Amino acid sequence: MNVKVEELSSIKKKLSVEIPAELVKEQIDLAYQQIGKKASLKGFRKGKIPAGLLRRHFAPQMREQVLDQLIKDGYMRAMAENRIQAVGSPEIVDLSTIEEGQAFTFEAHVEVKPEPEAKDYTGLKLEKEKFSFDAKVIDDRLEEMRAARANLEVSSRKVARNGDYAIIDFEGFVADEPIESGKGEEYQLELGSNSFIPGFEEKVVGMKREQTKEFEVTFPEEYGNKDLAGQPALFKVVLKELKEKVIPELDDEFAKEVGLESLAELRTKIEENYREQEEARIEEEVREKLMDALIEKNPLEVPEAMVQRQLEFMLENASNRLRMQGMSLEMLGLDENSFKAQYQESAVKQVQGSLLLEAIARQEKIEAADDEIDGKMEEIAAQVNATVDDVRKQYGSPEARANLVNHLVEEKAIEFLFDKATVKEVKAKKAEKEPTEKKAPAKKKAPAKKTTAAKKTTAKDKE
Repeated sequence: MNVKVEELSSIKKKLSVEIPAELVKEQIDLAYQQIGKKASLKGFRKGKIPAGLLRRHFAPQMREQVLDQLIKDGYMRAMAENRIQAVGSPEIVDLSTIEEGQAFTFEAHVEVKPEPEAKDYTGLKLEKEKFSFDAKVIDDRLEEMRAARANLEVSSRKVARNGDYAIIDFEGFVADEPIESGKGEEYQLELGSNSFIPGFEEKVVGMKREQTKEFEVTFPEEYGNKDLAGQPALFKVVLKELKEKVIPELDDEFAKEVGLESLAELRTKIEENYREQEEARIEEEVREKLMDALIEKNPLEVPEAMVQRQLEFMLENASNRLRMQGMSLEMLGLDENSFKAQYQESAVKQVQGSLLLEAIARQEKIEAADDEIDGKMEEIAAQVNATVDDVRKQYGSPEARANLVNHLVEEKAIEFLFDKATVKEVKAKKAEKEPTEKKAPAKKKAPAKKTTAAKKTTAKDKE
């Protein structure tokens, strides 16, 4: 077998493979033997069809079978002989026909894992936000906790206002036709929450209990249902009841409801959590800056197969997180394709970063020692409340252990880069206020009776 390897780019190679005629004949004979055992032809018992008739009637099946086998065998052998590490399936760009007595040739493009030589990775200049304690955050979180534990009670007022929970029946129409899934009964809507179509809640504000009202609103251009996007709609609404939040007092009794002894202890706990979260956020941000600086000094192509694999990983993680919150991509106006399009750039950067860290580890001879691997397993066991033996079993396969070792080596490479970098602490930049643009938020579920979809959003689930 003759193989010619041509480098198309740093991440793609072309294989030109020629399989000699004698090997082609062997595969043809083998294919007819296998086909003959199962083939049926009128006038002959299964397995008893003469060779001439078999070749006359079953040549297409033979060619398909031989073609697949020759490409598979030829590709695998070419990759092994030339020590090429592919990261995806080959793309067959050209091939000859299967003919007895003739050699078979094919050309394949294959993506390969790049092995870059990292440079200029020491002395990176980075800015790191200096942690600044903000007491207002603690007060805000206490208020959020109070609001989360508020009870809804029927209001004595007759007129709806912002902040009320309106219990409504509604039905929507576009061009005098009922909107599919545009009807709800006893739907609980928080006025001022912007959880319905823009303008809808404002029309309900001011309505009186038991009042029926008709009004027009327009679906936003970015609405998930393309048939409704940008369309004017008429809604008929009946205000059935008004409820309002009754918020508990902020005192020691409130603290005891959340499992602590006093309000002072609750404040301390919130402060500790706030500090931990902020420090983790700051560390994550400076780590991103480090990787951005590294990639900027070492731009490199990455195989599409590796990017797609990373996107699948990110999609699975995001879907799992949303599922734990009782949500889904669809509730955010996303599907698999739109999610991947949104995070394409992020996935490319993560693959680039991983390849560069691997290169730095190789160049600096950074490795993970056995005691470090054991320590990581103990850390994982503590995090997931499992025994170390259980974690060892989880990482018992060669592939799982290799993934753990790669993760440790990457972390050590990052530590190396930080040790060699110049990190300057700076004050946090104050966020500039931007005009808020109303979007179509996620639909809400009604607490009772028949309720259908009100609205979708295009909110993002950031990694």
